[in-house]
Amino acid sequence: MSTPCEFEFETVTVGVMGQLVQRSRHVVQGYIQPLAEGVNLELVAVPGGSFRMGASTSEEGCHPSQLPQHEVEITPFWISRYPITQGQWAAVATLPPVKRPLTLHPACFSGDHLPVEQISWFDANEFCDRLSALTGQSYHLPSEAEWEYACRAGTETPFCFGPTLTTDLANYSGMDWEYDGKVCSKGSYGKGPTGEDRRQTTAVGSFQVANRFGLFDMHGLVREWCSDTWHDSYLGAPADGSAWITDSASPERVVRGGSWNSGPNGCRSAFRSRFDPNATLYDIGFRVVCRQVANLDAE
Repeated sequence: MSTPCEFEFETVTVGVMGQLVQRSRHVVQGYIQPLAEGVNLELVAVPGGSFRMGASTSEEGCHPSQLPQHEVEITPFWISRYPITQGQWAAVATLPPVKRPLTLHPACFSGDHLPVEQISWFDANEFCDRLSALTGQSYHLPSEAEWEYACRAGTETPFCFGPTLTTDLANYSGMDWEYDGKVCSKGSYGKGPTGEDRRQTTAVGSFQVANRFGLFDMHGLVREWCSDTWHDSYLGAPADGSAWITDSASPERVVRGGSWNSGPNGCRSAFRSRFDPNATLYDIGFRVVCRQVANLDAE
């Protein structure tokens, strides 16, 4: 049975050079869902509201797939504080199948508190189905609009922390990578600094800073599956925050958030990419959404 609670957390804002500008503490409403002995899932309430989805044409790294910017109205929902961990995955993967079998330990980098990866979009949905059966609540992958709204947490800057990103705040590739004498991936964004390249996942919440909604690891660590089918732009996208799924679209599914293997540009709030739903890569994981919880109100 889920238990309502409050989560206290710290947020930071950085300037154009990556320097610390502000540090503050906040509290959000949440709940804890037991999965197995000693294994819990923590979710936070994301309030409803409207936001500008996509990148502005002046944003560094803006791509046609992130255009046009458009207004989206989001209804309140609950989302996991962190990407799903290997400990949480194992607890749910032992439950009876709903549509397909699941591998108990699929990840490339092993550890109960590391995010699960090397799971397909279909695997992530099976996790949601089993979690729904266990709890009596309805769990899903987030829609792409819900994911970006949750990531931005009221900000309009390229990152929820401000105009740039540093490897003190997130796990991404902070080094310039060269191929044939040319820089093929930059380790810095805007006027921000280069930094570490850890080359593997780290435990969820390791950086101990969240966005204003109390969510950790929205930039970097692992890319995250969303419900939506891929579309080359936002022309015709729904304005109500629902998943954009069309039969005529590419079968590929959307991933968001960048990873330990991405440069900072690929970790922007507006950045989006796509993969075959059967793909299982060492830097793709997910988090879950619950749009209504019995006796709890996300507003």
